[in-house]
Amino acid sequence: MLNRRLKSQEEHAYLIDIISQIREDHPTMNSRYMYHMIKPHSVGRDKFEALCKQWGFLSLRPVNYHRTTNSSGVVRFDNLLAAANINGINQAFVSDITYYQMMQFYYITFILDAYSRYIVGYSVSDRLTTEKTTLPALQMAIRHRKQLPENIIFHSDGGGQYYDKDFLALTNKYKFRNSMCENPQDNGTAERINGVIKNNYLKHWKADSYKQLVNNVDRAVLLYNNEKPHGSLKKKTPREFELEQLNLLCKQS
Repeated sequence: MLNRRLKSQEEHAYLIDIISQIREDHPTMNSRYMYHMIKPHSVGRDKFEALCKQWGFLSLRPVNYHRTTNSSGVVRFDNLLAAANINGINQAFVSDITYYQMMQFYYITFILDAYSRYIVGYSVSDRLTTEKTTLPALQMAIRHRKQLPENIIFHSDGGGQYYDKDFLALTNKYKFRNSMCENPQDNGTAERINGVIKNNYLKHWKADSYKQLVNNVDRAVLLYNNEKPHGSLKKKTPREFELEQLNLLCKQS
């Protein structure tokens, strides 16, 4: 019974950030329309509307919705990034999940190096489950980085995919330090990449199938990492910036 309760809490937490993002894009959209947009697999219409009422989404301005992820039995990590002095790559990763709408909803997960803004891992899925979102994105990041130091901060919001037992088993295996924020603005680096990829790339390219969307995200990430100058990186691309940092480390050693 406890396992079922925890699973239910995780599934509900999956929805909170997506509903919040929809409300930002569509401030007056009611819960029934949002239900038909998302079509959640594990929640019926009446239950979805009841949850929206519980979370404060029946009003035009949601009220402290992030607090609902801190319910009994749900893991909440301290915000380690707030006081951290990040001055190199592989010290902190930040992550967020966003939605992309075609004929149905799809979900894109990004993981960035907080220092270089390089997208080290990502995933595209038609489900909000951990197995389809954060887990494959982190597995890609680990493969991409190959040899990771211990104690990398992994920072996210309070979404259920970031405290799922399988996800935590992977972060524990590679000695990540899990970190979470209370408010979206405390995860701004990860949230900004959602808008960059969707507004600068995806909305300009045709995609009418899941396969095309995956191809477009692959292309967008490649262009972002390797060709797009970044203001906070002195107009260098994330790849150029990382190579510059690695060369400095080699000279110092």
